[in-house]
Amino acid sequence: MTNDPPPHDTVDTVDPAAGAAGTGTASGGSADADTSPMVSDTSRTVSTTTARPRLTRSPFDSETFTAATFVTVGRGPLLALAATWAVTRAGMLFLLWRDRLGIGGVASEVYALYHYWYGLFAHGTFPPGDVTWQYPPGAALAVISPALLPWFTYFQAFVLLVLLADAVVVLSLAVADRDRLTHGAWYWVLGLPLLLHLPFARYDLMPTALAVLALLALRSRRALAHRAGGVLAGLGAMIKVWPALALIGTPRGRTTRDTWMAAAITAATLLATLALMFTGSLDFLRQQGGRGVQIESVTGTGLALARAAGVWQGFVELRYGAFEYVGPYVSTLAHLALLLTALAFIWLLLWRLRARTWTAATPADAALAAVLMFTVTSRVISPQYLIWLLGLGAVCLTFRATVMRPVAMLLLPAAALSSLAYPVLYMDVVTGTWQGVTVMALRNGVLLAAAALAARRLWTATVPPNA
Repeated sequence: MTNDPPPHDTVDTVDPAAGAAGTGTASGGSADADTSPMVSDTSRTVSTTTARPRLTRSPFDSETFTAATFVTVGRGPLLALAATWAVTRAGMLFLLWRDRLGIGGVASEVYALYHYWYGLFAHGTFPPGDVTWQYPPGAALAVISPALLPWFTYFQAFVLLVLLADAVVVLSLAVADRDRLTHGAWYWVLGLPLLLHLPFARYDLMPTALAVLALLALRSRRALAHRAGGVLAGLGAMIKVWPALALIGTPRGRTTRDTWMAAAITAATLLATLALMFTGSLDFLRQQGGRGVQIESVTGTGLALARAAGVWQGFVELRYGAFEYVGPYVSTLAHLALLLTALAFIWLLLWRLRARTWTAATPADAALAAVLMFTVTSRVISPQYLIWLLGLGAVCLTFRATVMRPVAMLLLPAAALSSLAYPVLYMDVVTGTWQGVTVMALRNGVLLAAAALAARRLWTATVPPNA
């Protein structure tokens, strides 16, 4: 007779309810017929049907039902995940509706700035001479996307589309965990609310969803899925640049050729299309080149500490749509940040050349390490950058072989501290009070620790000691 698999996904364990009938019975199975010649077929059938706990209708029907059964059997974990997502997102939407926490005005970027850009795109042009437009041409797709829902206001349609992107991330992570619900989906569902209502007032959730889907596509063994992952990463890179790093850890050979080629073709095609449709598609490069040191960046925190100690005589000024430091050594530190970003890129290339061990988790692990390194070396660290990092951390946690679990855990307090810095204590951050400086120093310290840990764990897990 055939031994059915146990109702749980554990292996090599003994089911007490089934094993009590005699030795040699594991996980609800019965003794092999060849070892019990004196037992009739009828008695073996009765023994099998009575010994196994019945879970066909509901886990609550089982005599061995416990609280743990609910989260490992049937639809229990998915229902709990969906309910938690609904409750937490309702709370985030309430905060967005109120929009009075701390400095307030978090939603103004959507109904004022994005809506203004939307009007310019409707006339066939990128924002001309607008220093706040610092995004790749594909960002236009995110800005004009509310046109898909014309029966809502611009703000309402934008929030609904971002909420949809959030739901896509949750669903894709849950599907990736369909055999055994791991921590990835829960990490995202519970981690994103640490950023309060900010994720629904920025378009960063859209490229994050594309990067998550791209990395999950690499789980497949099919070349078509790898090309689809490349398309998604290329599209995301044209919206926010960083999703291109999702492909930094693809295995050498055909997988890399398929994904990178698909990403390059997608990005080039989209760039050419937008250049034909709108004027000024590359103006964002001028705005990006003029950026200084934002007060929330790692180098900005160094200046804040120096100013608090009385050894630096600079001030804060609203430039390029953000608060930046102005004064002695700022230009030098801005160039230093660019140099550190270049060194981070060189390190990633060196890692890729010397890496020899690839697991299913390596692409996601490498993507998280890469984005972390580029984040901490950047002249700008906006609070919405944590959306990217949480998304990548969630993907890592869908793999049992990931080495980024401690890194992902560090991102949770970093997200909470980011919300404390903006919007709760943002005026303290701008004016440089001890509360503001302390929060930023702690947040950036955690990010630096996470980046260093991610680089170390990625290297030790993939590069042989003597390579």
